[in-house]
Amino acid sequence: MLNVALIGYGYAGQTFHAPLIAATPGLELAAIVSSNAEKVRGHWPDVTVLPTPEQAFDAADIDLIVIATPNDTHANLAGRALAAGKHVVVDKPFTVDLADAKRLATQAKHCGRILSIFHNRRWDGDFLTLKRLINAGELGRVTQFESHFDRFRPAVRDRWREKPGPGAGLWYDLGPHVIDQALCLFGRPQSIYADIGTQRAGDGAPDYFHALLRYADGLRVILHGSMLTPASGLRFAVHGDKASFISHGLDSQEDALKAGRQPGGDGWGAAYQPPSMTSVAEDGSLSNRTVSAERGNYLRYFAKLRDAILHGADNPVRPEEAIQVMELIENGQRAADQKREISLS
Repeated sequence: MLNVALIGYGYAGQTFHAPLIAATPGLELAAIVSSNAEKVRGHWPDVTVLPTPEQAFDAADIDLIVIATPNDTHANLAGRALAAGKHVVVDKPFTVDLADAKRLATQAKHCGRILSIFHNRRWDGDFLTLKRLINAGELGRVTQFESHFDRFRPAVRDRWREKPGPGAGLWYDLGPHVIDQALCLFGRPQSIYADIGTQRAGDGAPDYFHALLRYADGLRVILHGSMLTPASGLRFAVHGDKASFISHGLDSQEDALKAGRQPGGDGWGAAYQPPSMTSVAEDGSLSNRTVSAERGNYLRYFAKLRDAILHGADNPVRPEEAIQVMELIENGQRAADQKREISLS
């Protein structure tokens, strides 16, 4: 059994990390660091509430620290947790600075501890379905990959993610999800161009991004996110020389977690609506069909992390992989600032 301390009980800590940790065999949610002890005890009456991260770092019985705090605190907290001899999970984005991400990866190696980043969208059902089809060659040579993460929230909300500041805004919030998925499927691109801006009224952080990743074989990867999209249903539109894959709607797990459902229960991770494919026959005719959808399962991340710590299995998301995400985040922001395409060679 691994004793886990969760630092931060905002949206990510409350909605994702606490219930997923508690539902993973072999993990014990032993402590939550929060300034709002009443809120935590209302949800987790048997879990110890700690007022400061230092108490979690100093606790001899804590094996794993999970960091779900504002983005600009990730690097500092992760470094201190590693220095205290703990294994560490950092919510995405890994850091807000590429140099910090590289430093933490080196520190984890020197400490002999597991450092992992919570890129949970690798375990979305629609992404798992798409990955299966691409690996099986059913789409043929993929030429265009379009990934949308759109919402309709016309008013800027009073929370750190939507206020100007280091690591705030949609590119740092949702960009890591779509970038990591693209890297998992296609690897590192040759170049990146990005348009990042603020479209909503008020003094908010950037709430729009549109990025283009270019690959040597002609593949174009389009990553798009917006907070002002009323018709925000499209998730993936992927085109190959044998077929197209289209999916709508986000994975169902986040809604289930927000509703307080037990992770892993009956129907967990089932698709709201099955994705579809348009296939090209030998005679050039087109045919449409729905696709058998994989079920999403964020519990796999924490199960794989447990096995990495206890049994030496593979880290589910290695620091080196998250560093590649941070490289694209940083260069995408630079491309937007300079209004030009950035080569990654």
